[in-house]
Amino acid sequence: MIAWANRWQIPLYLAGMLVGGAIGLAVPGSGAGLDALVTPALIVLLFATFLAAPFAELGRAFRDLRFLAAVLVLNFVFVPVLVFGLSRFVTHNQALLVGVLLVLLSPCIDYVVVFTRLAGGSASRLLAVSPVLMLAQLALLPVFLSVMAGPGVVGSIDMAPFVGAFLLFIVLPVGLAALTQWLGRRVRAARAVERTMDASMVPLLALTLAVIVGAQIDVVRTHVAELLVIAPLYVAFLVVAPVLGILVARMFRQDVAAVRATVLSGSTRNSLVVLPLALALPEPMALASAAVVTQTLVELVGMIALVRVVPRLVVSRGENAGLGALPSPRTRRRRYADPQ
Repeated sequence: MIAWANRWQIPLYLAGMLVGGAIGLAVPGSGAGLDALVTPALIVLLFATFLAAPFAELGRAFRDLRFLAAVLVLNFVFVPVLVFGLSRFVTHNQALLVGVLLVLLSPCIDYVVVFTRLAGGSASRLLAVSPVLMLAQLALLPVFLSVMAGPGVVGSIDMAPFVGAFLLFIVLPVGLAALTQWLGRRVRAARAVERTMDASMVPLLALTLAVIVGAQIDVVRTHVAELLVIAPLYVAFLVVAPVLGILVARMFRQDVAAVRATVLSGSTRNSLVVLPLALALPEPMALASAAVVTQTLVELVGMIALVRVVPRLVVSRGENAGLGALPSPRTRRRRYADPQ
């Protein structure tokens, strides 16, 4: 069954999204219940992802200044220029403008690691630089918003959810994964947990996608007329951002695994973290949260496509161009070693 799930992972992810969307639309009140499951589902998924990464490699990954520089330049120089251009199409609606800017200016720090792993990228390096990405967002997001939407917007946004999200989605699962790996060298039960979580990656991601889509689909349905304007902007972002990622990664002469990680970092946004920021905006800005939710749904479909496309765009000599099934645990650990 594990081999079957690995082989059919992409159809399973799409099926999870369709089932979640159907439940969210067909069952009244299900959105609130599913929304309560989003955070624990993400924590478990990220715990399983981080558990597959040898933590001994994280120190060396963090010292890879070339990769760190590439990710920072991509996310805070090139991507903001792209976002500024795209956002000019919604300047007529302040709420939509703020929602688009909030989500597209914030690089993802959580499930991007999952998709990077699926695409054969250097998830360990991306995990190592996550704290830097978070701090950079906290510092630069108010600046970008002031420039692109006006200085009055910044005063209405509470940045505290960024700190809470970092603790929940990075510190907690990373700490649990590191503890489990340490116990795995001493306790049989911990090794069994490692094997079980590794085997559960595909169903966990399918379940998480179902929960996220089910929790948010009703918001999109309610505001579908207004949101049809911005959906093409999100699609355009997912088309252009990977190209920028490849260009920046090549500028910094990165290896294949690092290029893939850079591309996914520039293409995946921090929607689940910025959503609380959008929800905290005053009533006239209520549509901003729907704009963030719409980006989440577009991005999830886009990421499922990118984990197939990126390995074909960024291929090392002698490597199969197709993604195929997930690699074995031993193969994954070799990938996380990030050979230079």
